Amino acid sequence: MPGHGLRSGRMGRRAVLGLMLGGVAQAAFGRAVDRSPIPAPRPDDLFQRFLPSGDQLVAEAGLSGEVAYAVADAASGELLEVRGPVRRLPPASVAKTVTSLYALTHLGPDHRFITELRRTGPVQAGIVQGDLILQGSGDPTLDTDALGGLAKALAEAGIRGITGQFLVDDRALPRIAQIDDLQTEYAGYNPTISGLNLNYNRVHFEWRRQGESYALKLDARAENFAPDVKIARMAIAGRERPVFDYEPGGGYDGWTVARSALGNGGARWLPVRLPALYAGEVFQTVAALQGVRLPAAKRMTADQPSETIVQVESAPLSLIVRDMLKYSTNLTAEVLGLAASRAQGHRPATLAASAAFMNDWARQTFGMNHLTFVDHSGLGGASEVSVVDMVHMLSAKGVEARLAPLLKTIRMLDDQGNVLPDPPAEVVAKTGTLDFVSTLAGYAQAPGGPRMAFAIFAADVPRRQAAKAEGAERPAGARTFNGRAKRLQQALIRRWALFYAG
Repeated sequence: MPGHGLRSGRMGRRAVLGLMLGGVAQAAFGRAVDRSPIPAPRPDDLFQRFLPSGDQLVAEAGLSGEVAYAVADAASGELLEVRGPVRRLPPASVAKTVTSLYALTHLGPDHRFITELRRTGPVQAGIVQGDLILQGSGDPTLDTDALGGLAKALAEAGIRGITGQFLVDDRALPRIAQIDDLQTEYAGYNPTISGLNLNYNRVHFEWRRQGESYALKLDARAENFAPDVKIARMAIAGRERPVFDYEPGGGYDGWTVARSALGNGGARWLPVRLPALYAGEVFQTVAALQGVRLPAAKRMTADQPSETIVQVESAPLSLIVRDMLKYSTNLTAEVLGLAASRAQGHRPATLAASAAFMNDWARQTFGMNHLTFVDHSGLGGASEVSVVDMVHMLSAKGVEARLAPLLKTIRMLDDQGNVLPDPPAEVVAKTGTLDFVSTLAGYAQAPGGPRMAFAIFAADVPRRQAAKAEGAERPAGARTFNGRAKRLQQALIRRWALFYAG
């Protein structure tokens, strides 16, 4: 394949051309020549003639389902190559690029989420004469360490207790039970969303064998704190499937795990379905470490006159977006999308309603007329967009300057998955992966060639739907599909880099 260990510029192209022409030369010159042919002039497009076409690369990938791609000159938006230009396919986490621009536009790159401790009465002898309120603004990055910092600041303000209630206020954003109802209920990347989020609304479950039984631990771990929690509880069940089962009710998250799946030990993150109470319990614990005694938290349901005691700010939005694109955190994307919709005066109660506002904005701003997002993260398989719409957005005026610095560098690989030491292009992009869906969109720069904006989508929607109906966490064939799709993405980028290099 082209692009293996290439050097930039003309020498690399000659080397690849020599490799590609090897089979042709053997066929042409495998017999004796009875006269010396007159050399013909070298056509200007000789190199490009021997590159495999995009359709050839797609055929060689052997993917079921559909493949669409588009690549354009990022400066002019002129399409260079396209397959299935307006075919709507699931974008997976590539949707987060749209969400990023939506949030940066309506919240601003310097926006910070604030989490506050407020009091409803005066402080007398270190005791709040009234309620203490832990109030969130939706910060998707709030963690146990940040709550520990708040607790320390509260103690330093001289407060040791309260006479009233400890309330948690999550009303800044709607409470949404989970991002996508079709995901397995124990997927840590499919948590509940609210205006008060903690540790990406996940709890850490760890187990280890002790004789014939197991020691189970659920905690809210961060770098400096790892308090045990009671809001999430685990019991062992003598069954084969499902691995985990969730039973809501009773004011806590009730989980059971199949004994047959435990082995000798392990750990994983589970979603939290009561995020505000989870944050309240964890704050109660870290506050006690600072000598501040609080009762169990209760959710706040109505406004009360109150004053700020201390607060903690998130990093600026530009950094939150960068990390979201790097780590593909679904909760972050949904919070940013909801917050951006609310910043415009909308009050969406669901992710689909908020995504509809983002859809309208994308149509009006970038002319993206072949899209339907049902959330902001791309986790919902019902979201669809065309590759041409994605490339139109990526090549729109001013977008690259805003988005490209936040995207992750994609290493160029050969067909065996080895990193090319001298790659044919520099690539920054956003990846997207669902079962039987693999996507990539971003920018590529070949030496001497145009800056290219591209989108590559591969999806077998029927197989994905069948897998979700079965409820399998890792459906058979999904890993093979996604591996082939990623190799195709690399092959297409290598083709474009070589074909359009100067």
